[in-house]
Amino acid sequence: MSNVVNAGSPASRVARASSNVCNLTEFGLNGFTEALRQEFVGEYVRVVVVEPGTVQTERVEHLGDAAPRQISGEPMRTEDLADAIGHVVIRERRVAVNEMLVRAGDQTW
Repeated sequence: MSNVVNAGSPASRVARASSNVCNLTEFGLNGFTEALRQEFVGEYVRVVVVEPGTVQTERVEHLGDAAPRQISGEPMRTEDLADAIGHVVIRERRVAVNEMLVRAGDQTW
């Protein structure tokens, strides 16, 4: 069995006036992923979109003070996100997790 995991964003769930381009691409990615899932439903290809919240990455570190303050505590680590993706792709074939929102414990959006 093959897996296609698309990396989305919580921006695919709530539209915000100041994030219109981000919302456009993220809503579009969800639609694309669902269409792809339906296309491959009988072909043993699992298709899922994972929507991570704030993850402590090099990108966030480079933003410094310009980084949005989306959580008040500790962001997720990359291994937390990898663990979530692993959970999705090891499910038995009879179980389909089509999308997963995973965020830092105290992230509010």
